[in-house]
Amino acid sequence: MRAIALPAPAPVDRRPLREVDLPDPDPAPNEIVLAVTACAVCRTDLQLCEGDVPARALPIVLGHQAVGSVVRVAEGVSGWSIGDRAGVGWLGWVDGTCRFCRSGHENLCPSARFTGWDRNGGFADQIAVTADFAFRLPDGVPDLQAAPLLCGGIIGYRSLRVAGTQRGDRLGLYGFGASARQALQVGRSWGCEVYVTTRSERDRGRALELGAAWAGPYDERPPVALDAAVTFAPSGDVVVAALRALRPGGTVAINAIHLDRIPEFPYELLWEERSLRSVANYTRGDGRAFLRLAQDIPVRSDVDVFPLTESGVNDALAALSAGVVAGAAVLVADG
Repeated sequence: MRAIALPAPAPVDRRPLREVDLPDPDPAPNEIVLAVTACAVCRTDLQLCEGDVPARALPIVLGHQAVGSVVRVAEGVSGWSIGDRAGVGWLGWVDGTCRFCRSGHENLCPSARFTGWDRNGGFADQIAVTADFAFRLPDGVPDLQAAPLLCGGIIGYRSLRVAGTQRGDRLGLYGFGASARQALQVGRSWGCEVYVTTRSERDRGRALELGAAWAGPYDERPPVALDAAVTFAPSGDVVVAALRALRPGGTVAINAIHLDRIPEFPYELLWEERSLRSVANYTRGDGRAFLRLAQDIPVRSDVDVFPLTESGVNDALAALSAGVVAGAAVLVADG
């Protein structure tokens, strides 16, 4: 099969991903194999490409928001049949026996394996996935729309929960990429007033079109004290800006696998029982709950389409790095 692999981390302007020919994946026990039709591109893919997130396996096929149809099923796997439509996300496997798995926190499993980090991902013609970690996708949601739900949507939903977001809250979103756009739609469905902070004037306009109560740049504070906030930009300065806008007792959830640093800030910003919490991965329960919600709302993404080719993948990562992706970058397979 054709795959677009990362031999070694390098800046995206060097166009480091290369097309390779790999054997079609045979499903290991408990696995299914999908023919990929679409795969969304995540900022984590960019961070893995450039080495901000250290590689765990090289060469590696990136991509952890893949949609496709089942083409092979391992013997003994139940619940999946040839031709079924399925999605593959970031969480690829957990041991199921550690203290975190047993307590409902499989996202923290120390043995967890992740798609496009520990095992080959969706920048390829086919992808193998542990059957219990594949998602059934909402009916009526086309592949282009389904792909961005599988990481940006799910992790954005978990971030809202980690921040303690309640119906009717004043919610702050810091950064306005694909994940934040989906989180805004969830927040609005819960009756929240949503306040968006982003450096991009274009994105501020888009936030208002999607129903934000206010949108401003990072150097402006929202006009109200926030009950909860989520930071999507991988910048510690943005985390401090969100904390500064928070009411007493509120929480800032940091939606990032990599953060540049958190600068020193006065204790008064954290005092009065404000909280900072990181968001690590997601659980399968998060995924199933969000996908149901995404169908009901419905959550929709603006999509920038790129071909699932060597050139297309490198172009998509470069566009993401340059901040010129208008919505979610999605790779589409030929034919």
